[in-house]
Amino acid sequence: MKIWLNTSLDYEREDDPEDDCVNPSARYSSGLLPIQEADIELVRKKILKRAPSLYVRACGEELWLVSNPLGEGSIVVCDTQALSLLNLFDTPGELARAGQLFPHWVQEDVEQFVALFYKLGFLVGVGERTHAHPFTASAAEELTAWLHVTNACNLRCHYCYLVKTQDDLSIEVGRKAVDALFRVAVKHKMKRIKIKYAGGEASLQIGNVLALHEYSTQLALRHDIELKTVLLSNGVVLSQRTIDQLKARNIAVAISLDGLGSYHDQQRPFRQGQASSRYVTRTIERLLANGLIPHISITISQRNLEGLPDLINFILAHRLPFSFNYYRENRHSAHIADLQFIDEDIIRAMRSVFLILEKNLPARSLLNCLLDKAKLAAPHQHTCGVGQNYLVIDQKGGVAKCQMEIEQTVTTVEVEDPLEELRNDREGVAGLSVDEKEGCRECTWRYWCTGGCPTVTYRATGRYDVKSPNCAIYQELLPDVLRLEALRLLHYEMPLTARQSNLRAS
Repeated sequence: MKIWLNTSLDYEREDDPEDDCVNPSARYSSGLLPIQEADIELVRKKILKRAPSLYVRACGEELWLVSNPLGEGSIVVCDTQALSLLNLFDTPGELARAGQLFPHWVQEDVEQFVALFYKLGFLVGVGERTHAHPFTASAAEELTAWLHVTNACNLRCHYCYLVKTQDDLSIEVGRKAVDALFRVAVKHKMKRIKIKYAGGEASLQIGNVLALHEYSTQLALRHDIELKTVLLSNGVVLSQRTIDQLKARNIAVAISLDGLGSYHDQQRPFRQGQASSRYVTRTIERLLANGLIPHISITISQRNLEGLPDLINFILAHRLPFSFNYYRENRHSAHIADLQFIDEDIIRAMRSVFLILEKNLPARSLLNCLLDKAKLAAPHQHTCGVGQNYLVIDQKGGVAKCQMEIEQTVTTVEVEDPLEELRNDREGVAGLSVDEKEGCRECTWRYWCTGGCPTVTYRATGRYDVKSPNCAIYQELLPDVLRLEALRLLHYEMPLTARQSNLRAS
C-alpha cells in the first residue's frame, strides 16, 4: 500500500509580474506529516465517511489521483490498496472496522493511513461540514505593491493597456511611496512587503530603482519586515552592469517572452516596429550566465498559440520558471481582432504543451503556472489581492487598485493609510470572493480557479459577481493539470508505504 504526495513547498509562479494574488497559506502536504498519536486518537472518536467532493481519476496502471478540491486541496497518488482503504468509508464507519476488514495489514499502518486521509480532507466525520474552509488571513501577512517607476517604454506591445509618455517616478515621490508601504505594513501588522518595480519599462530608470531599493531595504531593517523585490522587464536591454547590480541586491527579474522569433515579435515589437525577440533571448542567456534566473511570463493570444510548443521546449531546456497568462482585452487593444483567442484553439494548444511537459517534467510543481489566474497549490477564495493587500502606485504618487486600471486612482501616497482607502472604495474593480460569484458557487474547482481575473470578467459581462469568460477553458484543462502533477509526484517523490510501522518515505 503506497501513497505519493508533495513534500515540498516549491511551486512555480514566483515573481510572476501577472501574479498579484493573495498567497494562499493553507496547509501543504509537507505540513501533514508525520502522523501523531493525537491524530490517530482524533479519528478513533469519529464515524468516518468519504468526502462527497472527493475527486478520483486513474493516472496509471493501478494508480489513482485523489484530491478534495473543496477541502485541504492536496493532490496525492494512491495505489489500488490505498484507494481500497479509502473506499471502505463509502459506507460510514469507525476506524476499528478498517483493521477488521484488512487483517493482513499492520494495525498501526492502517490507523496512520486513515488519519492521513482525514488530515487531507479525503475523509470527514459524520455530522461535520462536507468541506472545511482551510483559508487563513494571508492577506494580513503580506503587502504587495506595483511601483510604476516610468510610463516610458522602448517596446509597443499590441496588447498593452498603457498610453506611453515620458513621465517618470521621481525619487522624492518614490520615497513617499515606499514610506506609505511601510506605514501600511506596520499599521496592519504585516510581516512582508513585496515591491514590483514596473512600468513602462522599469529598467529605463534603473538608477531610481536601485535608489528606491536601498531606501526600502533600510526601512525593512528598521521595522523588521521581510522585503522581496522584483524588476519587471521586457528584457531587451539589460546591461552587464545592471545585471551585476540586481544580483548584488538580490532583486529578482521577471522577463516577458511570448514565443520564439516571429511569435514574440508580432506581439511585442520595438517602438519603431523592429523585431525584439533576439534581444530578449540574449538577455535571458546573459542572466543565466550570471546566476540570475529570470521568471518567464508568457502572454497567450490567438497569435502565438502555434509557437507555444517551441517556447516551452526552450524554457525546459534552460530550466526556467514560467507562467502562462491569457491576453486581457483593454480599450487600447480591443480593435485588434486576432489577439482574442478562441476557446477550442487555446485548449488544443495547451494540450500540446502538456504533452511536452509530460515527457520532460520539472522537479518543482506546475500547479500555479499553467492556467492563467487559476492556482492549484492550495485552496483560496480570491483571484488577486485587489481590495485586500495590493496597491498600484503610479508615477505621480496616485494609488489604484489594479495595474490594468492604473489611471483610475482612488487615493495618493500622501494619505495615512492608502490601503484602507482602497478597501473602503466601492467604485472600480471589485475583488470578490469566489463564493459571491454567480456560476462559481457550486463549482467543484472554485477554490482553485476563484472565478478568474475580475477586470476581465467585468469588461466581458459588465459584472464582477459572475464567473470568468474563460471558465470553459479552466473546466476543460484543470483535470489535465492535475494529471501532470500526479505524474510528477510519481517521478520525483518517494512513496509513503504501509510496510513500515510509521509513515515515512521509503
